[in-house]
Amino acid sequence: MAKPSPKAAARPRAMSLHIGLNLVDPKHYGGWSGPLASCELDANDMAAIAKAKGMAVGKLLTKAGTRKAVLAGIRGAAAKLGKGDLFFISYSGHGGQVADVSGDEPDKQDETWCLYDGQLIDDELYFELGKFAPGVRILVLSDSCHSGTVTRARPVPPPPGMRAKLMPAEVGLRVYQQHQAFYDKLQNDVAKVAGKAAIADPDAVLSTLAVQGPRIGAIAKKFGAAAILISGCQDNQVSLDGDHNGAFTARLREVWNNGRFAGNYAQLHAQIVAGMPASQTPNFFLLGSAAAFVAQAPFTV
Repeated sequence: MAKPSPKAAARPRAMSLHIGLNLVDPKHYGGWSGPLASCELDANDMAAIAKAKGMAVGKLLTKAGTRKAVLAGIRGAAAKLGKGDLFFISYSGHGGQVADVSGDEPDKQDETWCLYDGQLIDDELYFELGKFAPGVRILVLSDSCHSGTVTRARPVPPPPGMRAKLMPAEVGLRVYQQHQAFYDKLQNDVAKVAGKAAIADPDAVLSTLAVQGPRIGAIAKKFGAAAILISGCQDNQVSLDGDHNGAFTARLREVWNNGRFAGNYAQLHAQIVAGMPASQTPNFFLLGSAAAFVAQAPFTV
């Protein structure tokens, strides 16, 4: 009698969440709606890649892209995924800033994603990603403006006639002044729960790989999952909107070439950068033990 064959190893699970906002609710942004053209298309195109690779796909477009919905999507994935599984999250929309109240520098700014009914602070993003089980692979693609380094350089204006995915500084100040208690409490709550050692520099999550030091090292030591984070530009640049895709998403799709791309994540990033204008250079940042993840073919489940 033949022996039963060994049970096949379970295929890794993969979940994705794609957020694209062509505008925000002016009630939560001091009267500013921040109209953009390509962000829903960016989210749809990232969702199409995820679906083609066999991932479970979730989308949050414009009015559906609320703080509650985004946090629920991230937390839902964290509750379901385990070692070897993949979570792919993409964001296309405005990047913003609020005054940092939980860090060591009183004039420091925390970076944000401008969701429909309020900003998601990078403290929160890192804290939520830190809840994933050890060994989960997390891919974050952010087609937005994020200033992730300690230099806090003021982004240069976009070329004439181009739309930037950056909430204007004067709008950011007005929004923060009107909702200061809310944003301060968010930061303080994260700091209380996680402890400052665990979020030593949470906005470095979206920073350039070249910016390294003991604070970023402290983050990696606290991070059980393996994360690759690629955002649209450097801290002194802006991510550009377009009619069909944002500049970063358009170039990513060109390099990906409907799945014909042959290479790993580092090579994907390098080829994206090689075809971008000098005014916009995407960031590449790693958290956790990500070496094996970086060596994989992009979007591999």
